[in-house]
Amino acid sequence: MDGGIDRGGDMMSTFQYAKVIMKGRWFVFFATMLIMCWFGAASIYGVYYKVIKETLGFEAKEMNQITFYEHVGAYFSVFVGLLCDLTPEWLVLLIGAAFNFGGFFMPWIAVMHKIPKPKASEMGVFVGLGAAAPNFAHTIALVTCVNNFPESRGVVLGLMKGMAEASVAVLTQIYQLVIHGDDDVKNLILATAVLPAITSVAFVFTIRKIERDDDDQRWQRHPNELRVFLKFYYLTSVVALFVLTVTLLERYFDVTKTDHKYHVIVIFVLIFLPLYNVIKEEAAAQSRLEKQQFLDRLAVLVVHFIEKPQEVFLPDSNSSINQILEEKKPKRSCLSSIFFSKPERGEDHSIFQAILSIDMLYILVIMLCGYGSGLTAYEHFWRLGKALGNKEQVVTSIISMASVWNCFGRIYSGFLSELLIIKWRIPRATMLAFMLLLQCIAMLLGAFPEIPGAYYLATVTIGFALGAQLPVNLAMISEFFGLKYYGTLLNFAQLTTPLGLYLMNQNLARVLNYETEVTNDIIAQGKDPSTVILDQVCRGSHCLRLLFSTLALISLVGALVSLKFAGRTRGFYQGDVYKKFRGQRCTGNGRSRSVEGEAHVKHLGGDVEA
Repeated sequence: MDGGIDRGGDMMSTFQYAKVIMKGRWFVFFATMLIMCWFGAASIYGVYYKVIKETLGFEAKEMNQITFYEHVGAYFSVFVGLLCDLTPEWLVLLIGAAFNFGGFFMPWIAVMHKIPKPKASEMGVFVGLGAAAPNFAHTIALVTCVNNFPESRGVVLGLMKGMAEASVAVLTQIYQLVIHGDDDVKNLILATAVLPAITSVAFVFTIRKIERDDDDQRWQRHPNELRVFLKFYYLTSVVALFVLTVTLLERYFDVTKTDHKYHVIVIFVLIFLPLYNVIKEEAAAQSRLEKQQFLDRLAVLVVHFIEKPQEVFLPDSNSSINQILEEKKPKRSCLSSIFFSKPERGEDHSIFQAILSIDMLYILVIMLCGYGSGLTAYEHFWRLGKALGNKEQVVTSIISMASVWNCFGRIYSGFLSELLIIKWRIPRATMLAFMLLLQCIAMLLGAFPEIPGAYYLATVTIGFALGAQLPVNLAMISEFFGLKYYGTLLNFAQLTTPLGLYLMNQNLARVLNYETEVTNDIIAQGKDPSTVILDQVCRGSHCLRLLFSTLALISLVGALVSLKFAGRTRGFYQGDVYKKFRGQRCTGNGRSRSVEGEAHVKHLGGDVEA
């Protein structure tokens, strides 16, 4: 009987321990990493595009209409950000799961002929819902983790965006294990409807912002937080390296279905391996919590008997002098508060205050120059490789490597930009300028690909520099404008991606189209272009020289603007950027106030950070 009681006690202890782990910040971070990974499944539209067209008999014009809806859904992000800022995390995750399930389940039952053939507009709506689903999951994951780890936001953003980039290659391996014909592609659509939705529902009450003054949730900053994130950095890098190696081997060797099984097993092990670090850190956090509780009790005694803080109250009111003075301030209109009484950098801005600020204008120009030119170059790597006469297999391999280097750039820039702030107070925009300058040099290599190795170096360098810009830009937005409306602001800024592609890839590239070089070559041969059937492929290193040279100039402009912005924000970074997130305690009546005797308490009990 006693043994049964002991076993029951052990089970209860294990249950309580698991509950503690799932309430911790590190488990929330692990859950959001899984969300970032599995919701990459929505990018498979290119995989089942052909099945929808052939099974349902849509014409090219109808497929273009469906693709348009898919693009609209993919950029349906600003409204998602606003929803994330105004509603609970669990509701956003459930909406995202519903969008994902509906957006892929309806196309599945359509291609399986379980319902009458839908119209192109109806199918477009379903596909658009599926494309919009990752916006919900990714936005709530980023916002939650930046709130939970505000003093390591650059690292967090780099790791999560890096995992999102690596997820495409990871899921490709899983798809190749599943797909062996059109029927398998149809089943893949169903799997894509179910897997991300289940992941969201599984973590619906786990992914949340952990309040600083909630002792049960143990908002505790790790004394060496960056070292812990370094372990996640190594594991994420190993995942990317493994997928890169497997992808390259598949280009040159025959890979069986059994080989794919082993690949997928290794990938799953690597993805879930960080769970060990999560358990370890939560156990350490529990130990620090007990020590912190003792120090908090000691702090109360020190404050009460040695250095009692002065807080003045009016005899006929419960409000302090500061609160009364705040109430006495003249009220301003909405427009006046936007243009004439903006908060300081680092304080919470309203949406309009942030969008209409000079700082946001700088960030948007930098992102437009960086993303627009980088993505346009990325879109033309294939044409450049074919123009140089490289084999299709070689071109595909190099582009795959560029994608993985994009992942490395995201992870690396997050760590480095955070380290530069901690050690030397260097503005993030300085690193951004360096990356844009590196991208400019890579563009010039693409403009002169006859240099030995230039095509390869240009491709991987642009991939790295392009990835490195994203976490830095998103971190700056959170630092300058606060976290109150961070979801809306980060998605607003990321609208520069489709805008940059439209301006540079659709318009600039059309003006500088390399197909004009084909016509010039024909004229140089003494032939009439109207009588020659063009193969739509330019041959030679000169084909994209003008385009890449122009993109290099745009990247250089972005680098110069970044340097100017770094000078503008140097004073902000010379101060304590994260001051508002540290050095505060919660008093017994729930009000948060500074404790003047805190340094003395730390001297007595050790340097423990909350």
